[in-house]
Parts: sequence; structure tokens; C-alpha cells
Amino acid sequence: MIDKFDGEYRFLSNFYSSVMKYKGIIYMSAEGAYQAQKCEDEIAKELFMFLNAAEAKRLGRNVKMREDWDIVKDDIMKEIVFEKFSQHPFLKEKLIATGDQELVEGNDWNDYYWGVCKGKGRNKLGEILPSEFLRLQAK
Repeated sequence: MIDKFDGEYRFLSNFYSSVMKYKGIIYMSAEGAYQAQKCEDEIAKELFMFLNAAEAKRLGRNVKMREDWDIVKDDIMKEIVFEKFSQHPFLKEKLIATGDQELVEGNDWNDYYWGVCKGKGRNKLGEILPSEFLRLQAK
């Protein structure tokens, strides 16, 4: 089991610095791409272009969020994770090399949705990564 996206497994984190293009806009990380999608306004999404992951997360907490966010956020995360690993062959190979290990985004910042904190959480990112792994293998 990989129980934390740190050290040699930092690349699994959305905070990992990996420039990527999503829906025509270049972001500095998957986190930046994800946070930008909270905005309905296409121009507002460009505010996230040059932000590091922490800055993007901070800004994402302060935008006017699209009304359907809770409905679409998981599918958006799947798309972004797929794009991140598709656009970076080296990262794709590292993800594939994790094989069938369980991936858990262990954290201490109280993320109970995307990860697991203090033994509790839904670990949605940890679930998405293996599904994208299978899609990548097929490519």
C-alpha cells in the first residue's frame, strides 16, 4: 500500500509541480487546473494559470463557485488526473509502476473527501488514480 503521496510518491499528488494543459489553458499543476474549474467564467479560470498548487487552492476557496460543483467535481478530477499523466510520459510510467498497490492520499490537513486523515476519509483521489492507470495502460 502507498499510504501517502510524498517522497518518491509525491508525483501522485495534485500538488506535484507538473505543467499541464486542460481545456486550452496551461496550469502549473493538476491542483491549479482543478481549482480553476470551480469557476463558471472562462476568464476567471485564467487567474489560476501561473499559480503554484498552494496558491491555486487558496484562490479556489475564494471564487464564486459554479452551482453544479458537487455534481461535476469527481468527473472533472478524473479528466484532470488523466490529462496530467497522459501529458507526462515519465509520470505515466511511474503511475503504471505502482501496479495493483492500494493508493491512499494520507494527509494531516483534514481532507476527508479526496484523501484519508487520522484513519478516516473517502480517498476519492486514491480511487481515481487506479482507474486512470487502467485507461493509461490502454493507450
